[in-house]
Amino acid sequence: MILLLTEGRNNVNQIVLTGMVLSTAPVGEYDRRVVILTKEQGKISAFAKGSRRPNSPLVGAVNPFSFGEFTMYEGRTSYTIQSASITNYFAELREDVVGAYYGFYFLEFASYYTKEYNDEREMLKLLYQTLRALINPHIPNQLIRYIFELKALTINGQAPQVFQCVQCGASDRPAVFSAAKGGLVCSECGADVIDGMILDNSTLYSMQYIESAKIEKLYTFTVSDKVMDELGKVMRRLTEIYVDKHFKSLEILETLL
Repeated sequence: MILLLTEGRNNVNQIVLTGMVLSTAPVGEYDRRVVILTKEQGKISAFAKGSRRPNSPLVGAVNPFSFGEFTMYEGRTSYTIQSASITNYFAELREDVVGAYYGFYFLEFASYYTKEYNDEREMLKLLYQTLRALINPHIPNQLIRYIFELKALTINGQAPQVFQCVQCGASDRPAVFSAAKGGLVCSECGADVIDGMILDNSTLYSMQYIESAKIEKLYTFTVSDKVMDELGKVMRRLTEIYVDKHFKSLEILETLL
């Protein structure tokens, strides 16, 4: 369903951006400051004036998870939202507390990684497909989390090497996975590896698939409990190394599980 919202005045600097609301914060008595991940301008901040008034046409459009087109004025130092055409609110997450906090974690993670005026189309696409997966009852939330985290690292150029030895390039020798070394380390190169993990072949294949698959094809498989456990250990080590932030939504989520 598409809902057209307007709050109008005319301005020559009017632009239309496609994106998803990552977060909102109150400003003054009636306004909000909204952070949106957009296809055209990367992550931006914008003001939604009057959006905290009950009768505002923007009241439902500037909530986290809202995805659609945002018409706004581009000022010298900020954007002001004029109207929004929302195509997906991901309303199902409002009825699932655990699912909602997974979603908030993904929004917070994406906000951490993205910047203004950067090409963030892949991260926006990943975020949208991840939230779609989150409302699919056939895919475990835990697996969605690990897929999202690894693909986000991949988009950001921090993917571990899971196809060959990170040091010599060999792919035909036994290897362990070392987060500290940045991926697989073969038996000939692993003398100084102190965090090596022997991964199940299915775990390794899952990681290879996540890193190489198109985003639209990511959430098309499930894994065994053993593979889920190994993916969890791998991603905890990788995020400890590459993600220098504690996410409030993740802390809350972990108290709910």
